[in-house]
Amino acid sequence: MPRVLIIGSLSGELARAARIVQTQGAAVAQCDGPATGLERLRAAGADLVLCEVCHDIAWLVRAMAAERIACPVVACGGETNADGAVRAIRAGAREYLPLPPDPELIAAMLRAAAAEGGVRPVVQDPAMLAVLRRAEQVAPSEASVLITGESGTGKEVVARHIHAHSRRADRPFVALNCAALPEGLLESELFGHEKGAFTGAIAARRGKFEQAAGGTLLLDEIAEMDAHLQAKLLRAIQEREIDRLGGTRPVRVDVRILAATNRDLLAETRAGRFREDLYFRLDVVRLRLPPLRERPRDILPLADHFARHFAASNGLPERPLSARARQALLSYPWPGNVRELENAMHRAVLLAEGGEIGPEAIELAAAPAAPAAAGIETMVGRRMEEVERDLIIGTLSHCLGNRTRAAEILGISIRALRNKLQDYRAAGVAVPAAHGYGAAPALVD
Repeated sequence: MPRVLIIGSLSGELARAARIVQTQGAAVAQCDGPATGLERLRAAGADLVLCEVCHDIAWLVRAMAAERIACPVVACGGETNADGAVRAIRAGAREYLPLPPDPELIAAMLRAAAAEGGVRPVVQDPAMLAVLRRAEQVAPSEASVLITGESGTGKEVVARHIHAHSRRADRPFVALNCAALPEGLLESELFGHEKGAFTGAIAARRGKFEQAAGGTLLLDEIAEMDAHLQAKLLRAIQEREIDRLGGTRPVRVDVRILAATNRDLLAETRAGRFREDLYFRLDVVRLRLPPLRERPRDILPLADHFARHFAASNGLPERPLSARARQALLSYPWPGNVRELENAMHRAVLLAEGGEIGPEAIELAAAPAAPAAAGIETMVGRRMEEVERDLIIGTLSHCLGNRTRAAEILGISIRALRNKLQDYRAAGVAVPAAHGYGAAPALVD
């Protein structure tokens, strides 16, 4: 049953939308504004957020992204409010729901939200089917699972699949990106804090361990965690208890740990960047997700899936891929993996004209052309900092703004990449925008 959070006043047409949502079998909660809505999402989660367009949707989307709250936000407003609709979409809303509400459109949104929450991943290639079979085999156990693979291959979706087939399926699934937050904030996010524990801690707050009570906690990009926090995490796993920041007594926790990384964690351990004892605690079962180029039989089923999903979520008719479009998809190497395919199909659904999605609607990143003088001569006379900057920005552009993938190619941590980009922005250098589409219900981490 989808869980829907409505942010806004339950009066007028928004109240009618709430009634339609309930008649579709969804559970409904309501908050007056984005701040209280965010608190509700932290505490109970949701599968879909309907937010009145008069509220600060940009702030809500940024706050949810910073806290790894994966839930589509739909802006709601009057049919004649075209400017508000445009602003909401630019602010990060998944789509716009005109009021008075259309029951069929709401039903389509709920179907998409329910699917995003946990259908079987779209898989046909034998390489990926073998991974799923192993995931389902170990899912009922309490063993920690280490999920590895390139950025965009679907690590979080496989983690959700494990949770859905576990004995904890009726309890929360909570995900935390360890690379998205600085060390101090990450510690509070993991373990929580008491009121007054630090400046700005105006109230006690449960961390991800407590939010996942009885369920599953996914620690994404685990290799980026600081050594100090690695030690605290090891203790939490071994002792099944945590210490809130500013707390005076330990708190017992019962969670299953899943970890994900796009780095070679054993190599990180040998290099002294990751604790060996924590590595062996996490690596009880390992699942390696193959990149999309190693599972070509998944390309077209995934493309069809995304085409249906984005047609429904944007209120557009379903259209098949033409033969030439299918050939274009099959001949592309997909350096950004399934996430790149998802974005390509989202654009294609919006840009296609006629009864089919043709190749002209599928915009793929062209491989960077080799410069005429691609040797050492192109770097002579330039400062090392300039060469490094151009390499970083060029790699990020090639990865379509996907910072995790760019860091992987460059051989640096995502935290180091983020710091470099902050320095470049401060110096007035244009930096490619970060990747930011919401994940549809398929293999996208």
